[in-house]
Amino acid sequence: MAEFVRDVMTPGVVAVRPDASVVEAAQLMRTQNIGDVVVADGQEVVGMLTDRDITVRAVAAGADPQTVSARAVCTPDPLLVAPDDPVPAAVALMRKHAVRRLPVVEDGLPVGMVSLGDLAESEDPGSALADISRAEPDAGATPHAGAEPGARGGP
Repeated sequence: MAEFVRDVMTPGVVAVRPDASVVEAAQLMRTQNIGDVVVADGQEVVGMLTDRDITVRAVAAGADPQTVSARAVCTPDPLLVAPDDPVPAAVALMRKHAVRRLPVVEDGLPVGMVSLGDLAESEDPGSALADISRAEPDAGATPHAGAEPGARGGP
């Protein structure tokens, strides 16, 4: 069982400027095969932008993703953890605030990300969430690939 956030986090951070367009952020997510980016003003974390934020706060609201900024649709002032924080503290923070990802910041600089999947792999490696988190993404796959149109899944 991991003791500190640094033991479970995914090192490195993918970030966009606050004035980056939602399209720019989405293209970066696609290229990096991730579902979130840090919104950073210089080296300061000012927000988190997820694929869900783009869908719900921009596209579904009718905003033009070419012109709306990452800052306009991101979650501002995200919760942060440090690499030396205990894993149970990160888990408690995620649970209390119902968040799935936490940027990891050291000396004011973003250095990684800790997600539910990271925690599942560490704490319960045999869980379904851990298996899914370890799986290599299939860039060409679509949900229910191979299913007949209108099929609702299941044999």
